Formats: sequence, structure tokens, C-alpha cells
Amino acid sequence: SQSYQGEFILLGVADRPYLEMLLFGLVLTCYMMTLLGNITIIMVSRLDPHLHTPMYFFLSNLSFLDLCYTTSLGPQMLVNFWRKSKTITYGACVGELYISLALGSTECILLAVMAYDRYAAIYHPLHYTTIMSQSLCFTMAAVSWGSGFSNSVVQTVMTFSLPRCGQNQIDHFFCELPALIKLACVDISVNEAEIFASSVVFLLLPLGLITVSYGYIGAAVLRIPSAEGKRKAFKTCSSHLMVVSLFYGSAISSYLQSPSNYSGDQGKMISLFYTFVTTMLNPLIYTLRNKEIQKAIQRIIK
Repeated sequence: SQSYQGEFILLGVADRPYLEMLLFGLVLTCYMMTLLGNITIIMVSRLDPHLHTPMYFFLSNLSFLDLCYTTSLGPQMLVNFWRKSKTITYGACVGELYISLALGSTECILLAVMAYDRYAAIYHPLHYTTIMSQSLCFTMAAVSWGSGFSNSVVQTVMTFSLPRCGQNQIDHFFCELPALIKLACVDISVNEAEIFASSVVFLLLPLGLITVSYGYIGAAVLRIPSAEGKRKAFKTCSSHLMVVSLFYGSAISSYLQSPSNYSGDQGKMISLFYTFVTTMLNPLIYTLRNKEIQKAIQRIIK
């Protein structure tokens, strides 16, 4: 049962050429906006001393992560939309799965860290700078990246060690876990259990922590006497909450169902959504709703 090691064929929506061109336009637009938005946030956070705070440190991490995430999948997809033969080499497929899974897992943890940062800022405003020390921020960021990449090693090795009996047609735009596991010609219940376990650790646990943080934040916001103070606190959190619901909503619907029930078209569209649409919306949500970043951009332009 030696698997074919040469290359894979990414089916995407090759059977619907008109849809391919539509998606090409959509993905290209999202990708360009993602590059522009996230590079802006990283540059502004570095250049403006007012933004050298934990919140913008984590936001820069998120922007860098989103940049790498879309870049690990976007260019190859855009090229494939135009090509007759939609092949990807074995090595490139391993790379796509490893990098996108690592960055996706990192983002799950990072969003929880950002919720903790908001909790510390609103629930303990007087001790905020002592709680969120520089060393704690670096440690939390390092743990997010480290755990994401370690999770991906396990998942990638387990996925590619499954025998595929010569099957090399992936019903997807890129090498994604559920679609790859469907190619296995052996029982995949161990893999399914392992994916479920890691989804609990990387999706449900952080989401639980975020929910708890926001419970405390909500209680603290209600105690703020002035309406202006309430509004300001709510505004800093609502951006993060919007990003969280977009990201976790789509990731959970993709990973918390068993791969054997994985429906091709629905899975493909959900993946496109959290790979391109949410990464494009993140910087928009953070900059359009954020006076500090807008002022910083104006200062830098001047």
C-alpha cells in the first residue's frame, strides 16, 4: 500500500471555470488588502512610540501571523486558478499543511492571550503595567508560537504517514487537514480522535478562556461610572470580539466535525473564508474602529 509520493492534484472548483475566475478575483482582492492592512498595522505599531504597549505588541504579532498565513496559501492558489494542471508537489503540500496549521493553531492561542490583555487593562487598570510586563508579553507570545508549531508537527506527521493507495486528488484549493485525511485508504479513527483532542486544546479551551475574560470585562465595564468610559472600554473590546467570532466560528465548523462527514464544497468555502476574508477583515476591524491607530497614521504621515 505504498502511497504515491510524486505530486497531488488540487481539484478546487476546476469543474466550474466561471466560479474559478470569480474566486480568483475575490482571493486576489482579499490578499492585496490583507498585505496592505497588516503591513500598515506592523509599521505604525513600530514607528509610533505611543503604540509601544502590550495591546499593540500582540496586535503586531497577529498581523504578522495573518500575513504569513495568507502568503503560505494565497500565491499558490492564485497561480492554480489559472493553470490547466492543478498540481502541487509532495513537498509543497507538506509545507502548506505544516505552515497553515502551525499559524492557525498559533492564532487560536494568541487571540486568547489578547483577551487576557484586555481583561488586565479593564479589570485591573491601576496594576495593568505591572501585570503585563514586557517579559510576560514576550513569554505569552513565545508560548503561542511554540505551541502552534509543535501541534502542527504532530498533525502533519500523522496525516502524511497515512497510506493513500495511490490516491492523489485532493478535493480542495490547498492541502488542508480534513481533505487530506479523506484520501487515506485505512481506518482513520485514531487520526480523527487526535484531531478532535487537539481541536479541544486549541479551539475550545482558548475560546473558554476568552469567554471567561469577557465575563470579567463585562462586569468591570458595568462598574465604570461615566458613559464615555463605558463606551471607550466597550470599543477596545468589540474589535477583538468581532475578530474572535469570525475566526473561531469558521475554524470550529471546519475542524470539530469528523473528517468522514467532511463535505467538499462547504469545507472549501469555510476555509476560503477564514484564510482570506477574516485575515483581510482583522486589520480593517482594528484600524477603522481604533482612534489611536488612526491618529498614529496621521502623525507618521505628517
